[in-house]
Amino acid sequence: MDVTKNNDDEGTRTERARRIGLFRYMLIREAADPSLTGRQRGALVRRLAQQEHIDADGRPVRITRWTLDRWILEWRQGGFDALVPSPRQCQPRTPPEVVELAMALKKENPDRTAAQADTAAEG
Repeated sequence: MDVTKNNDDEGTRTERARRIGLFRYMLIREAADPSLTGRQRGALVRRLAQQEHIDADGRPVRITRWTLDRWILEWRQGGFDALVPSPRQCQPRTPPEVVELAMALKKENPDRTAAQADTAAEG
């Protein structure tokens, strides 16, 4: 893969994550005011949950009360950075030995389908 493209993709993902964090902050900032009583905050969060909002990608979304409460708690504990989604850590889901077996079975018979490979591996 081209290193420049990879860096551009990473920069794009980072920028999108920051936009999401900003969207979350803008949504909760009034409800996160420490001078509000629990009752005031609850009423505000319920009102926010009933409304449709435009997310960081420009799509209309509804956010649940529980999600808003979680974002408020995360913001209080970690500030703005806690509202920014962390990059996904993609781990291979298929164990390497299974991939190796599948490759060996496919080399053995290139016309073999995945279902046939599964049967051959069992036998």
